[in-house]
Amino acid sequence: MKQVIAYSLFLALSLSQLQLAAQSKKDFTVLAYYSRGPERVDSLPAEKLTHIIFSFCHLTGNKLTVDNKQDSLTINRLVGLKQRNSKLKIILSLGGWGGCRTCSDVFSTDAARKEFAQSALELNRAFHVDGLDLDWEYPTVEGYPGHSFKAEDKPNFTALVKALREAFGKRYELSFAVGGFQKCLEESVDWAVMNDVDRVNIMSYDLINGNSTATGHHTALYSNPSQKESTDNAVQYLIKMGVPRNKIVIGAAFYARVWENVTAERNGLYQTGKFKMGVDYKDFPSRLSGFQQYWDDTSKAPYAYDASNKLFATFDDKKSIAIKTKYALDQKLQGIMFWELSHDTYKDGLVDTIYKVKTGK
Repeated sequence: MKQVIAYSLFLALSLSQLQLAAQSKKDFTVLAYYSRGPERVDSLPAEKLTHIIFSFCHLTGNKLTVDNKQDSLTINRLVGLKQRNSKLKIILSLGGWGGCRTCSDVFSTDAARKEFAQSALELNRAFHVDGLDLDWEYPTVEGYPGHSFKAEDKPNFTALVKALREAFGKRYELSFAVGGFQKCLEESVDWAVMNDVDRVNIMSYDLINGNSTATGHHTALYSNPSQKESTDNAVQYLIKMGVPRNKIVIGAAFYARVWENVTAERNGLYQTGKFKMGVDYKDFPSRLSGFQQYWDDTSKAPYAYDASNKLFATFDDKKSIAIKTKYALDQKLQGIMFWELSHDTYKDGLVDTIYKVKTGK
């Protein structure tokens, strides 16, 4: 009898664990930033995404505004994708790289923050969208050249989030993007702000950026002895700071970064060079055709080198994207996001890789 009871208990626990695992996969966020126009919207894989973030809205005075009629049309068409996926969320965003020139000044007063929050609420209502993502690059630390930043940005960002949450109530989602590099993680944000947001989107790409005079993995999953900056480094830091795992979203890159004048030592990895260009994932076959690809098994990151032209490329591919997605699931994080949806191939691309890992199909 005891054996029967023990077996029944074991079976019940096993089924419970399977249900929890299934539920976590069902709730797993797959969030896409989208910065192109309306013409591509109908081809987007809406059924395989949970969120699309329109990138970007900007400040006009103290108010959140849509820049032009083309952007308005894009947002309306994105909302139209809900006819194919009723659970899809469409989110507006503020800023982006080079898109938050006046943020530090505007968000320094209570009156301006409240005016901004009210304008964000009005835009959400007008476009029938589902929330706002703040992409201020960056509070407190230097971002786009010439953009203002100051120590007061950190508490002002917290106050901005509180003003938005007060305006939004529970009706609209609120998130923000944060640089995945250590200085930004430590200095830009008071992590108690997570009480008022639905998620933080870690930009765990561009970790080796266009200003770097040496190569490396721009979107490594794990750190290695030559490079501390990585997705896992950012995730573990946020967990240490008390950020709930189910509010953390990691980032993947649907593009490569390419350096020139790179010597052949270590196949170009961690060598001096000059940033040359970015390449969309859909263009890899044509624009990276002369490269030999390699794999760093410590960082779980691909890279490539063109010996003839002394070019080095760092990127995500299907293998690294699959491992990152599994990492987010295993770590019980909220999900994965990426820049940028239009960089993917029309079929059998990186979104499909994420979807296959999420669903097991």
